[in-house]
Amino acid sequence: MASRDQRWGTAHLEDGGKVAYALTGSGPLLVAVPGWLSHLELGWSIPAERMFHEALSSGRTLVRYDRPGCGLSDPYEGPRTMALELATIRAVTDDLGATRFDLFGWSLGAPVAAQWASARPETVSKLVLYGGWATGAAIGDEDSRRHVLGLLATHWGLGSDLLTDLFAPETDAGTRRALAQYQRAASSADTALALLSLAYDLDVLPALGGIAAPTLVLHRRGDRAVPAAQSRTLARAIPGAELVALDGRSHLPAMGDADAVVDQVRRFLGLPRLRRAVPTGLTPRQTEVAALVADGLTNREIAERLGITERSAESHVERIRLRLGFRSRAQVAAWYVAREPNK
Repeated sequence: MASRDQRWGTAHLEDGGKVAYALTGSGPLLVAVPGWLSHLELGWSIPAERMFHEALSSGRTLVRYDRPGCGLSDPYEGPRTMALELATIRAVTDDLGATRFDLFGWSLGAPVAAQWASARPETVSKLVLYGGWATGAAIGDEDSRRHVLGLLATHWGLGSDLLTDLFAPETDAGTRRALAQYQRAASSADTALALLSLAYDLDVLPALGGIAAPTLVLHRRGDRAVPAAQSRTLARAIPGAELVALDGRSHLPAMGDADAVVDQVRRFLGLPRLRRAVPTGLTPRQTEVAALVADGLTNREIAERLGITERSAESHVERIRLRLGFRSRAQVAAWYVAREPNK
């Protein structure tokens, strides 16, 4: 499996806005175009998402980024457009000096990746589209789209809970709770609303015939967020595209049977199938300390609770952080909540 460390970089848009990106693994570049919302640091603390990204990083340098206004990238108050999405990919790949790479887009990232592959065919070696669509207006009916947008506009908390249940119905309650918290930390309500509106507005059907790269289209049969018929539309419109329908109901690729997604992507990219890694474990004492971190206790409070010195508590937290490859206490807390939903 790939290194547990993320290597950080910063790209710049023409207006000066900073775009944060992270690299994992080694080898030719695999650029991931994110779905609706992302947070490079907090997403790494969700075990399923992290293991998914690590699996894609074996034999490839996986490039992930937070679009403007999300995660670790600079705030952004301007209009949400396809032009901005493409400019973000260009900023990241230019900063890396990348002239040709594999491209993997999921959810909102799928139509964006398709548009890029059509507009810049010389840059894309292979293209993978997961859970995507050609026409955003085909995602549900007008009433359902209006309802979801209205809920996000009036109550970001309930809206993120609703969409998490829609995106990851096969996960346990603890993971869904961590995902909902992660979404709220990844962006403001206004940004979430604007990006979902963009998703509904995009129509890349006219561009699909211009894609020259070998293309794999993946979709879960029971995906409740985006109809599987849209994957068939993508595959029919992209010359020579391969369509693979997967079992499952989760829209997020890292949730549900993520191994099936990884296996298909690696097969298509010409990479060997992975032997499944065992998730990193902690000692009983470290697990106890992680639980207290998740409860919001400071090092001093942890020391008092466990009858140890504050320096020992600090040392335990640092060892946990290093063992899991995290950079912050917040990641440790999110990891524990996701792994121990009943605690």
